Amino acid sequence: MNPREEIPVTVLGGSLGAGKTTLLNHLLTSAGDRDIAVLVNDMGSVNVDAELVAEESDLAVGGGVTELSNGCICCELQDDLETAVVRLARERTFDHLVVEASGVSEPGPVARLFVTSRAAARYDVAGLVTVVDARLFADTFVGGDPERTVAEESDGTTRPLSALLVEQVESADLVVLNKRDLVTDAEIAEVGEVVEVLRPGVDVVETTYGEVDVGRLLSDLHDPDAPVGWRAVLGETANGHNTEDHAHTHNDTSHAETTYGVTSFVYRRRAPLDPDGAADVLGSLPESVVRAKGSLWVGGAEDVHYTYSQAGPSAYITAGGPWIATLPEFEQDTYRRNHPELDWHEEYGDKRTELVFIGHDIDETALVETLDEHLLEPGAPVTDGQYPTEAGAEVALAEPEVDR
Repeated sequence: MNPREEIPVTVLGGSLGAGKTTLLNHLLTSAGDRDIAVLVNDMGSVNVDAELVAEESDLAVGGGVTELSNGCICCELQDDLETAVVRLARERTFDHLVVEASGVSEPGPVARLFVTSRAAARYDVAGLVTVVDARLFADTFVGGDPERTVAEESDGTTRPLSALLVEQVESADLVVLNKRDLVTDAEIAEVGEVVEVLRPGVDVVETTYGEVDVGRLLSDLHDPDAPVGWRAVLGETANGHNTEDHAHTHNDTSHAETTYGVTSFVYRRRAPLDPDGAADVLGSLPESVVRAKGSLWVGGAEDVHYTYSQAGPSAYITAGGPWIATLPEFEQDTYRRNHPELDWHEEYGDKRTELVFIGHDIDETALVETLDEHLLEPGAPVTDGQYPTEAGAEVALAEPEVDR
C-alpha cells in the first residue's frame, strides 16, 4: 500500500457478549492477502479482548493488535486513540484498520475522530459495524424477557442496555444479527423490522458465530448522511403534513406496520409541558413504545431547549442550550438566515414540544390525549418539578432495574 494513501478504517461495535471478538477473530483468520491492523479497547486494567484476539490469531499484542485499556474510546480515551492510530499509520504498513470498541461505546463518536482529528489525514472511514445479540435484542424489544437490563463492562461501568442497543443500531452502516440459532424465524424477522425502523435502509446480515464475509465487513459502507428512524419521521412530518398542533406520518403503510404493527407518529405542540406531568407520562411510556426522542418546551424553564430520549425501559431528559427565540434579535436573524429550514412560529419562534414515537401497535390517540392533559399556557407559573438548566445536565425519568 502507498503510505501516502488514506487507510480505510472500520469501527466494530456491539454490547458485551454480542460476539465482537468472535467476529474479529474470524475476520483475521479469513483475511487472506489483506494486511489488517487491529486496535482493541477494553474497560478493564487488563485488556482481555486484545489478549483473546492475539491468542486466537497468532498475533502479538503490540504487533498486529494494539490495545487501549482503562477507558471507553468513544469518550475519555479519545486522545489515546488518536495517538495510537496516528502512530500505527506512521510505523506500520497495512491495508485496513479495524477498531473494536468496548461494549459500552457508541460507534459514531469513535468514527468522528477519524474525520475531525489529525488522524483524518491518514484514514478514511469505511464503515461502522454493529454486532447485535439477536436473542437479547428480541427479548429487549419484541416481547421477550431479557436476562440483562444493563450493559456492564469489566470495571463495573453500567448503562441501560436498551438505550445502548438502540444507539448502536442507529449509528450503524452494517448490522450483524449474531446468534441466529437462538431465535426463531418469526423472531428474527421481527428483530429485522425493528432494526429497519431504527436505521432505515441499513445493511443487515445474519450469522451464528460471527462468520461474515470479509469483503462485506471491510467494504466501503459508510454514509454519514444515512437516515436515522426518529429523524426521518420528524423530517417527513416537518416537510410534509405539518400542522401547528398534532402531526403524524401519513405516508403509505409500510411492510413493518402491516406485518408486525411497527408504527411511528409525531406529537407536536406549540406549548410547554408541565414538568411533573411530562415526567409522569414520559417516564412510564407503554411497553409498545420501542423508541422515542425529540424536543421539549418545559414550563418553569422556558428559555431552555430540553431533549428527551427513550429506549425501551430507559428515559432521560437533558438540558441543552437556549431556544433560538430567546437570543438577541440580531443573533436570531443571523441563525435563521443560515438555517432557512428552521421551523419558526411568528409568536413563539422555535419553541415547541416535538416528540417522535416508534413502536408496536402504539395507541396513538391515548398517548396524545394523555400528553395534552399536561400542556400549559406559555409563561404559566410553575412552582415545583423544575429540571436542571445547566447545559448537559440530565435527569432520569425511568431506568431499568439492575438485572445482570
